[in-house]
Amino acid sequence: MEHFIARQPIFDQKGKVYAYELLFRSGLHNYFDADDQDQAAASVIANSSLLFGLNEMSGGAKVFINCTHKVLVEDFMTVLPKEQAVVEVLEHVTPDAAVIDACRRLKQQGYILALDDFVYQDNWEPLLELADIIKVDFLESDREEQERLAKMMIPRGIKMLAEKVETNEVYEDAKKMGYQYFQGYFFSKPVIISRKDIPTNKIQFLRILKDIYAEDIEFQELAKTIQSEVSLSYKLLKLINSAAFALRHKVTNILQALSLLGIREIRNWVSLLSVSAMADDKPAELVVSSLVRAKFCEQMAQPCGFRGRESDMFLLGLFSLLDAIMSRPIEEILEEITIEEDVREALVGGESTMHTVLSLILAIEQGDWDQVTQLANQLGVEEQPMNEAYMDAIKWAHEIYNI
Repeated sequence: MEHFIARQPIFDQKGKVYAYELLFRSGLHNYFDADDQDQAAASVIANSSLLFGLNEMSGGAKVFINCTHKVLVEDFMTVLPKEQAVVEVLEHVTPDAAVIDACRRLKQQGYILALDDFVYQDNWEPLLELADIIKVDFLESDREEQERLAKMMIPRGIKMLAEKVETNEVYEDAKKMGYQYFQGYFFSKPVIISRKDIPTNKIQFLRILKDIYAEDIEFQELAKTIQSEVSLSYKLLKLINSAAFALRHKVTNILQALSLLGIREIRNWVSLLSVSAMADDKPAELVVSSLVRAKFCEQMAQPCGFRGRESDMFLLGLFSLLDAIMSRPIEEILEEITIEEDVREALVGGESTMHTVLSLILAIEQGDWDQVTQLANQLGVEEQPMNEAYMDAIKWAHEIYNI
């Protein structure tokens, strides 16, 4: 049986990834409904420990695992390492004696305990004495309730996690209320704010992106341009000499690197490194997400009818977060670089097969399984290659980011 996974990052106050919430299900056409919660939760634990691997999915960060009544009382969570797994008690779990005893055992063993979609009721007090983190749904609660819970729980040593953060305003407001962790679509959707001056290094990277998409590339001139940006030169040489390329002889200069890569690879890798460099003042997850999307789209090129256009599909995913990285509207950014017209249209939201592929990876990231099924059917994509493409993309992105 094939299994699928989504990861939703959880950030700390500095914008760094604290953990991922892992969401599993069995097959594109087998959505777990409320009656299957126990099976779904057990599948999460089994697959994350045996099939996918926690480190492979999280890059070593902690992982939040949804736990039902059965998962808790039968001690299923103990198969996962206490240093990494966070026990997330779902909101519909009744805090009866068996659940309280199970949570107490997990705490004694060193597990972190989180309460999902928390709404205060007196019968939750025994679990509040054990809880490390409380998740508050910022769409289902009003500001008064959000602030009241923060003032009530933070003095008790409980950390607050704002869930379903959809806008920058909500994010900033939650920080002011004392929330320490944040989760929501705000972090995976483009953030468009008013135009402001771009730091010089970002201007240079944008110029480099423009140069590599010129119709006639002069390798010697391009090498000079890249060499003018020290960090890009360093990263390009480090990359081409890494295990990812497995070259017999060490590459020692930029012109040699460009000659070895070839035009398609030049565009992919220089774009990748430029995007990474431009995001040096942004959460690292933006870069990792860009890389995952790029590799996923590249691997889906052939199944989706874009054989021979893997490079364009790679850029489709890579540039899909460029507006969030540069804090500018994507339409403005794309006016300053030259890419294929259908890639440009897909990035700005134009309806097309390319845009559907991009929508597919967004739905996977957000765990919107109904949408995943609909889009996969629309593209005629089979489950197994999509599974493999997404898992390979995550593994590749973490390897590349750590080079």
